[in-house]
Amino acid sequence: MRAFALLIATYFLIAPSLAPTLSAQSTPTAETPPESCLAVETFPVLPGEHPHDVAPAADGQRIWYTAQHAGALGLLDPVSGTIETILLGEGSSPHGVVVGPDGAAWVTDTGLNAIVRVDADTREIAVWPLAGPNANLNTAAIDADGVVWFTGQNGIVGRLDPASTPPGTMLEPVAAPHGQGPYGIDVTPEGDVYFASLAGSYLGKIVPGEGDSFTLEVIEPPTAGQGTRRVWSDSQGVLWTSQWNAGQVGRYDPAGGEWSEWRLPGEAPQAYSVYVDERYDVWLSDFGANALVRFDPDTETFAVVPLPDAGARVRQMLGRPGEVWGEESGADALVVVRTTC
Repeated sequence: MRAFALLIATYFLIAPSLAPTLSAQSTPTAETPPESCLAVETFPVLPGEHPHDVAPAADGQRIWYTAQHAGALGLLDPVSGTIETILLGEGSSPHGVVVGPDGAAWVTDTGLNAIVRVDADTREIAVWPLAGPNANLNTAAIDADGVVWFTGQNGIVGRLDPASTPPGTMLEPVAAPHGQGPYGIDVTPEGDVYFASLAGSYLGKIVPGEGDSFTLEVIEPPTAGQGTRRVWSDSQGVLWTSQWNAGQVGRYDPAGGEWSEWRLPGEAPQAYSVYVDERYDVWLSDFGANALVRFDPDTETFAVVPLPDAGARVRQMLGRPGEVWGEESGADALVVVRTTC
């Protein structure tokens, strides 16, 4: 196993930007740890798998990941370094993975054009295909009722209620505003669902209607053509977004409809993924710097965490207390940043 720890000694703290001051910033659970308290470790996956998304398993130890080029779901044990591989079927090309309230792994499978559930105990696979042409499925999020919401870059947003929709049922997604683009998606603690449109350059909100129906609302960020790629809600329901084209992190407060934006450090940042940890620190992956970037909303400063592998391309992040996980799609590895003190 090629796994190593690298204490981060090379951090670059960037002075506060001239962006507007955060409004109604919630109190973090703890102060942002100094860079000396952070350590990076990588774990190789099988060659050629091209891991795309990760999700900490419900057991508190292992990590699910989508092996996109292998048509499989992987399950890494970071303690032993062992990997279990679950093949998802002929033609599979899994993109995203999230964990449901029941501990199952839910996969958005572009190749199968379907939502796939993998039981955490039995590894039983259930499939819900989508009607119509291939949606280029991207990401899913699960609300408190167990309803799975998902996006497709070819211009759709969809809904699956497993309690009332048996496997094999054809799903009918809804066309997104401005066509192609729906990418990241997340659910706030209040149950509101927001999605990001990369090609459409907007933040979207799902507005529930009668029964299972819903409509989609467009929320325009201040920067035009910013390429909003992913979205993450903090525990107060404030939305944080990664802006790929603009190289920025965005903050949208639904309570007041207020936006703030900050450009990442460096000459040509490309903000891909976004994740908010238990301290309310905002993490982003930056393709331009081949790094993970931590943003402290209290001080409005950035810290850059270099990745150990060249061309790592971390496409998505998730975490659990003390750990921020991502996948190096360009290096066939998973990566974690741990808080050690």
